Amino acid sequence: MNNQFENKVVFITGAANGIGKAAADLFSERGAKLALCDVNEDLLKDVHNDYKSRGIDVISKKVDVTNKSNLFDFTEEIISKFGNLDVCVPNAGAIGSSDFSKRKDYIDEDWDITYSVNVKGLVNTTDSVKEHMKKNNNGKIVIVSSQGGRKPRGVGDKGRGNVLNPYLVSKAASIQFTHALAIELGKYNINVNTVCPGRLYTSFWQQIAENHKVLNNDYSDKDPFEIFEEQAKSYFPLGRAQEPRDIAYSIAFLASEEASEITGQALNVNGGGISVSYTHLTLPTNREV
Repeated sequence: MNNQFENKVVFITGAANGIGKAAADLFSERGAKLALCDVNEDLLKDVHNDYKSRGIDVISKKVDVTNKSNLFDFTEEIISKFGNLDVCVPNAGAIGSSDFSKRKDYIDEDWDITYSVNVKGLVNTTDSVKEHMKKNNNGKIVIVSSQGGRKPRGVGDKGRGNVLNPYLVSKAASIQFTHALAIELGKYNINVNTVCPGRLYTSFWQQIAENHKVLNNDYSDKDPFEIFEEQAKSYFPLGRAQEPRDIAYSIAFLASEEASEITGQALNVNGGGISVSYTHLTLPTNREV
């Protein structure tokens, strides 16, 4: 049994499903104590009760990461219960407003929600833990971003307008924030890194697939999972999509002592997905030189 996180306290936002839940599963299997929050209170309660039934030391609370005071209150509860906070995994995210999947182009609300959750919520989360980590002269922060923050839109997005732009820009901001925070906290022996997942069939990608189905005639007769599988097979050199557990392994590595000399980095975990679909770029034929 791998007990590399025995007696370590791991705080995960957006922990009730997807990558956050997979990370919580893996950390608990490796001996960690868990501090979990999510906006989905019912789902979080189910997760909490499951861990408790298996003897895992866990604290959980409904927290909206856009509410800074609630985050700080929960962090104090974590430290009061466990006496420490060793690892923070800011994972909570938003892809757009409620009708995102039905539209071709963004609206103001898409920018508002992606910025408030994916950028300001991220800053709120790290602000809530960094002073404690600085006092201990130790800590690991592993941010969950996206390959979308590192690449332009590819062929799979043809015909879909600019509806994903707010999400992509917010994830680019989270990667830049990783670099800045690593510089700020390095002298306190705090490692800050980010993982950039490729494509996983989470609730996020289901919404993207629904958007493809509505706006791209090539996918009109396919269900969302078929769209997802088709794109994953054609897009990634490994020919498959990622699972939440795949991302969790990378998070755990960056949170471990084996990664003590890694900071300020953004790690692609995307099956080798390339940055641009070059075969679908059209260059002007009469450019001025």
